[in-house]
Amino acid sequence: MSTPPLAGIRIVEFAGIGPGPFAGMMLADHGAEVIRIDRPGKTQGNGVAEKDPLLRNRKSIGMDLKDPKAIAAVRKIVKGADAIIEGFRPGVMERLGLGPDVLIGDNPKLVYGRMTGWGQYGPMAPEPGHDINYIAISGALHAFGRKGEKPTPPINLAGDFGGGGMFLAYGMLAALLHAARTGEGQVVDAAMTDGSAVLMTMMWGFRGMGRWADERGTNLLDTAAHFYDTYETSDGKFISLGAIEPQFYAEFRQVMGLSDDKWSAQMDQRQWPALKDELTALFKSKTRADWVAAFKGHDVCFAPVLGFDEAYEDEHNKARGTFVEAGGIKQPAPAPRYSKSPTVAPALGAERQDAAILRELGFDDTEVAGLGY
Repeated sequence: MSTPPLAGIRIVEFAGIGPGPFAGMMLADHGAEVIRIDRPGKTQGNGVAEKDPLLRNRKSIGMDLKDPKAIAAVRKIVKGADAIIEGFRPGVMERLGLGPDVLIGDNPKLVYGRMTGWGQYGPMAPEPGHDINYIAISGALHAFGRKGEKPTPPINLAGDFGGGGMFLAYGMLAALLHAARTGEGQVVDAAMTDGSAVLMTMMWGFRGMGRWADERGTNLLDTAAHFYDTYETSDGKFISLGAIEPQFYAEFRQVMGLSDDKWSAQMDQRQWPALKDELTALFKSKTRADWVAAFKGHDVCFAPVLGFDEAYEDEHNKARGTFVEAGGIKQPAPAPRYSKSPTVAPALGAERQDAAILRELGFDDTEVAGLGY
């Protein structure tokens, strides 16, 4: 059995919420040794880690970053690391004495991963914010919602995780490859404004081609088209339909018995509202299970909309091992998969063993005792 693809990489993660821990989870899932610098306490994450999959597969050390001895210990730990993750507002790490100049000065190959909403510079950089604010100024939030309705945030997927933590993990891996080739460390400035903007690249392209209107809910992929939307069924559940390509749309028409000529002009946007009204009534005439059975075996681009527990029990997800249970918590399994390398089986936090971990990192008994362990 091969080792996980990031085996041998050591990353120090400064405790935070949301996108920073998500990046740490992604890296740990794929074999990196991620050591989380947490607040002092008896358990990793002060008890949160026992139920939070974002904190899985970590070692954790409690450190009081207001204590000069702890700052010195962190510098020693980072000297032996390949990268760090921090998600404080710009300037906080510098005030702690742990800024890039200091830590990369100690360790020239260090990749210094910084996760913020607005970025390390710019007029908004020092301001507070959350996912909804970051995707608002990037233009992404404007695109989410139905015609005539206010923008609807896609929970915090587009900013915190898609445009934040995932971009940070990607940037850190790119910088780690650069450091391995050149011996040069550097700062990775991952901003959720930037990342969520990049996620919208295809829509910017469509807009440049004249194929995307600024008014939300009027375009091919934003719920305007009758063949690309969700529909309620008679039992109060929902199905998803994505029959964009002509061959899939033709198969969809066949399954639904839509033989009238009005259904032929698939891309005539003037017809979309009326056709959608008809489909709304049709789909509501049967249960979700009925529609699943009707579409089974047909090339249509159709799937039921599943809730959390339903997704966990779905036969396709079970066949792929998409979800697992660890520490009594159902959660997504690591992804993607590799042909040779395994990922790391999720393990949620346990009682911290600060002294033992510090000794593993090269601290002697006197140093460990000096830190209060």
